[in-house]
Amino acid sequence: MDLLEVELRPLRRADLPLVGRWLAEPLVARWWHHDSSPEAVERDFGPSLDGDDPTALYLGVHDGRPFGLVQVYRIEDYPEYVAELAPVCPVPPGSLSIDYLVGEPSARGRGLGTALIAAAVARGFADHPDAADVLVPVALGNEASWRALVRAGATWYAAGELEPDNPVDPPDHVVHRFTR
Repeated sequence: MDLLEVELRPLRRADLPLVGRWLAEPLVARWWHHDSSPEAVERDFGPSLDGDDPTALYLGVHDGRPFGLVQVYRIEDYPEYVAELAPVCPVPPGSLSIDYLVGEPSARGRGLGTALIAAAVARGFADHPDAADVLVPVALGNEASWRALVRAGATWYAAGELEPDNPVDPPDHVVHRFTR
C-alpha cells in the first residue's frame, strides 16, 4: 500500500494550544479521555518539551498543515507500563511504543493516520537502533485505530485486559507489534 507523505515535526510549546484543541475534539476525547485545559496540556506535554521526560513528541504534517500528534517512547522508561503489559504479552528489551491521534476532523478517513503511524515507527527505529519491536496496545473497541495499525504494517501480537484510557471502556485491548 502506498502511504501518503507525512512529516514528523518536533512538537514546540507554541503548538500546545493546537494540541489542546485536538484533545477537546469529540472523537479524540472519546479515546484519549485527556483534560484539554491549557494547564493540563502543559503539565502532561511540557516535561517532554523541556527534556525532563524521555518521550519524543511530534506533530504529523501533511501538505504543510499539522493534522495529528504522535508520541514515541521506550516502554522500559515507564516501569509501571512494563508491569501492566507483562501479564498480557512479552515485552522484549528495548521495545518502543507510540500513542497517536488525528486531531483535524478533515484529515480522517484519508490514510493520514496510517501514514502517521508508519512514520512514527520508522522514526522510533531510526532514533533507537537497538530497538527491535514497537508494541501498541489499543482498546478493542477502537477498531479504526487498530485497523490503521494493521494497514501501517503491524501484526496482531496479543489480547488481554489493560486499564482503559477512558473509564467508560471495558479493559479489553489488543496489542499490535511492528518488528524491525
